[in-house]
Amino acid sequence: MGQTGVGTVMAKPVFENRAKKRLAAGELTLCMGVNQMRSPDVALIAAACGFDAIFIDLEHAPTSLESAAAICVSALSVGITPIARVASKHAHDSARILDAGGQGVMVAHIDNAEEARAIVNTLRFPPIGHRSAYGTGPALGYRPIPQGEVNFILNENELLIAMLETPEAIENAEAIAAVPGIDVVHIGSLDVTNEMGIPADYRNPRMWANFERVAKACRANGKAMGVGGARGDFGLQKDLIALGVRYMTTGSDVSYLMAAARSEVASLRNLKI
Repeated sequence: MGQTGVGTVMAKPVFENRAKKRLAAGELTLCMGVNQMRSPDVALIAAACGFDAIFIDLEHAPTSLESAAAICVSALSVGITPIARVASKHAHDSARILDAGGQGVMVAHIDNAEEARAIVNTLRFPPIGHRSAYGTGPALGYRPIPQGEVNFILNENELLIAMLETPEAIENAEAIAAVPGIDVVHIGSLDVTNEMGIPADYRNPRMWANFERVAKACRANGKAMGVGGARGDFGLQKDLIALGVRYMTTGSDVSYLMAAARSEVASLRNLKI
C-alpha cells in the first residue's frame, strides 16, 4: 500500500502484476512471446506451462489491438502479466494497450535517455508523467476508483521496459537506466548483434562486453536487466542470469509449436515400416 501526499491510504491493485513483483524481489521472471496465436487461450496455456508473463508482439506480428486486448484480459484472469511489445514510441500505440488491460509495455528502439524520458512522460500518470486520464477498465476490474487512486495504482502496478537494440543504445545504457519510471532495461540481443555485424554471436567478446555494461548500469540504478534473443542455449542463459539478468523473454508460440512438431515428425520418419 502507498499513500497520497495528503495521507490518504491508497487502494491495492485489483490484479497483482506478477512479473513486477518477482523483479522487485530479484527473482527470475520468464516471459513467453505471442506472435501468431490470436485466441485468449494462449494466456491460459502460458500460465499452465509456468510462465510469469507473456509479451504480445505488436511490432512484428499482425495482431490487432482487439485481439491483444482479449489476450490481456485472459492473462489477468489467470494471474500472469500481459505485456505488449510496441514498435512506436508514440503514446497512442502504447497507452491504448495499457488502457485495454496490459500491465506492461516493451518499447522497442530506445536509443538514449531523452527517448526513455519521453516514454515515461507518455505512459505514466501525473505526477510522474502526463498520460491521459483513465477512468476504469480491465486493469482495474471496472471498479469505480477515484482518479487520484487510479493514477497511483497504475503507476505502481504497470511495468515499463526500455528495449536497447543498437550499439548507440548500449553506449547510452547508463543514462537510460538512470531515468526514473523505467523498470527494466532490456537488450534485444539479436538486433544488437545484427547491427554489430556479428548476427547471433552472443559469446563474441564485443557482445559480452555489452551485456556486462548493461548489467553494471542496471545495478547502479536499481533497475532490472532483461535479455531477449538468446533462446535455447541454456549454458548462455545460465551465464546471463549469473551476470544479473532477471527478465528473460524466451520462446514464442511459433517456436515452441515448431520445435515440438519437428521433433515428433523426425522421430516418426525414422520408424521402420
